[in-house]
Amino acid sequence: MAVVAFVASNINALPWWGIGVVCFVVALNFKLSSGKAFLAGFVAIFFLWMGIALVTDYFNQHILSTRMASLFTLNNPYLFMGVAALIGGLVGGMSAWSAALLRVAFQKKESK
Repeated sequence: MAVVAFVASNINALPWWGIGVVCFVVALNFKLSSGKAFLAGFVAIFFLWMGIALVTDYFNQHILSTRMASLFTLNNPYLFMGVAALIGGLVGGMSAWSAALLRVAFQKKESK
């Protein structure tokens, strides 16, 4: 899930919420329970966004993260990156969770 979202985000074809669409489509193809789908989407996008934020922060000498943290009255720029990764993780997790529930809703009921 993270690899597909990373490729999609690097071609700049999707806005920030495009990871939700990517997680939805990927989770629709896997037969995971709703809890496992949420966890997979959350963990994949959380670590993806945190990794991208840390690499970007390193290459611009911590200027952007420090300014953004001060804009939101946070003392630590890494706390800002953590909150951003948490928001991304929630978007990815809830979209994967929605896909798992949608797949269950349209699944054919087995006869007993």
